[in-house]
Amino acid sequence: MRLPKKGSLFREVPIIVVAALVVSIFVKTFLIHFFYIPSGSMENTLKVGDRIAVNKLANYFSDIKRGEVVVFKDPAKWLGQAPGETGSKTVVAIKNALVTVGILPDPAKQYLIKRVIGVGGDTVICCDAKGHLTVDGISINEPYIFKGDKPSDSTFKVIVPKGFIWVMGDHRGASADSRFHTDDIHHGMVPLGDVVGRAFATVWPIKDTKFLSVGDELSKVAVKK
Repeated sequence: MRLPKKGSLFREVPIIVVAALVVSIFVKTFLIHFFYIPSGSMENTLKVGDRIAVNKLANYFSDIKRGEVVVFKDPAKWLGQAPGETGSKTVVAIKNALVTVGILPDPAKQYLIKRVIGVGGDTVICCDAKGHLTVDGISINEPYIFKGDKPSDSTFKVIVPKGFIWVMGDHRGASADSRFHTDDIHHGMVPLGDVVGRAFATVWPIKDTKFLSVGDELSKVAVKK
């Protein structure tokens, strides 16, 4: 077997590296994006420090459904001013480059992750006589809610406009979600255009790897034509 010449090998290595980077950026941009969880607003479904995989491709082919866990860009400064980078300029640049190509998970500094409770046209109310949320008059059982939490400590009635979603964290007592931003420009709703994708799995730590469940009760609500 003839071995490749040394000069030929040196020319091929940069091509291979560049091709790998292009593929990695393509995957992150259009297919799968990785984030890590910075807060406890989705406990115990997602814990602080968990790494999650987010399906971005689904945004192009299907509508967002009730019960799905979605990552979205901060719709109206829910998180306030973006925190500054720490460390030297070189370290920050290297870290940002690794995030860009998908080697490191995105720290999600100006992104949020919540569960979709209502989609365009839905009426979401808290709460019925049993203390459950209702969506279009259907009482919703939510087994994913953090143990000891109520579906909501505050009462509300909202009608979700077309092109928006109403979102809530699974740790209802520690989630500044749609309920807490009804005075913003979108009245607490999240524009569909701000949704990055649907979180479908925890990929780290290894002992906690799992596919994320979709709220079964929410899926029973009739889909509007």
